[in-house]
Amino acid sequence: MIRKHLISSPTSGEAGFRWRAAEVTRLEGFTDAVFAFALTLLVVSLEVPKTLPELLAAMHGFLAFGVCFALLAVVWYEHYRYFRRYALETPWAVILNCALLFFVLFYVYPLKFLFTAIFNHAQLQVSEVRTLFAIFGLGYAAVFGVFALLYLHAWRLRAVLVLRPVEAIRTQASLYDQFAMVFIGLLATALARTLPDTLVGITGLIYFIVPIYFTIAHSISGRRERALHAESTD
Repeated sequence: MIRKHLISSPTSGEAGFRWRAAEVTRLEGFTDAVFAFALTLLVVSLEVPKTLPELLAAMHGFLAFGVCFALLAVVWYEHYRYFRRYALETPWAVILNCALLFFVLFYVYPLKFLFTAIFNHAQLQVSEVRTLFAIFGLGYAAVFGVFALLYLHAWRLRAVLVLRPVEAIRTQASLYDQFAMVFIGLLATALARTLPDTLVGITGLIYFIVPIYFTIAHSISGRRERALHAESTD
């Protein structure tokens, strides 16, 4: 189902891109509830510290919690923006949304374990480090793989959604972004399994490619938008 009644009267939630959704749907409400539950699972401690040593021990987990919180917030916002932009409730979009929630919930504990181990300087065997980075890489690729399929779905329905040229450019750019994140996750997984023992610790540095990629990719898409605007002005 595509909410055509909202397409005819879109809202301006993003400069240059009409938001076709105006109200929070049951699908989005359900998704928000799952994300809230996932954040609950990330809480440093489910019990309020009763002594100062307990408080200090809990505070050691704040950095790991902060990173995990930020990563979940990025995923949540990507989901929020997608459904605001396209207002898709087709069966395939619902299936992909449920797959996304499955991966988010499934990888909450591995995510928390990984960053807790990093910030607490946990002593791990090389085989354990390989496994942790491989699990994170596969989860990273799975989450953004779902987003890639969602954007591919929107791209295929671009005529029904009546995407304007700028919107089509941004949809295409977002599709490429998701596939790039999948590639980075799979690359990190492959390196975690194949690098020599002395180098396996640098696997996490692969994710520093992400901001470099977005800087270059968005510069290119920005030039395309400016060129399109110049053509329309002429």
